Amino acid sequence: MLDHVSITVPDFAAAERFYDATMAALGVPKVGADAAWLGYGARCDADHPERAYLSIRLGAAPDAAPGRHWCFKAPDRAAVDAFWRAGLAAGGTDDGPPGLRAHYHPHYYAAFLRDPAGNRIEAVCHRAAPPGT
Repeated sequence: MLDHVSITVPDFAAAERFYDATMAALGVPKVGADAAWLGYGARCDADHPERAYLSIRLGAAPDAAPGRHWCFKAPDRAAVDAFWRAGLAAGGTDDGPPGLRAHYHPHYYAAFLRDPAGNRIEAVCHRAAPPGT
């Protein structure tokens, strides 16, 4: 449904460390940076309308809105775990550790973080756990 999302952060260096780590954990490439912008993912075009893109811009801290967050698809549960660990190690704060959220559906495995600016982000895997795990 989403083509791209742009968010703002007041501390660009902290945001770059955090998003470099969390996006790498999810296998999302960093596609550009300058003094006031970071880009992750891939921009859509006529040949690739399925792509999605995240833009981080230097700007004001987000206002308080506890229900607002951005959720990134993870290829598997291990990537959700890696996202959460990488985010904590890169200056983020825990807002919900990796685990099942069965109230969404029986296989909804997710983790929540706050970036250094306070933006709430999530990674989710919708797949069932592999047999024997």
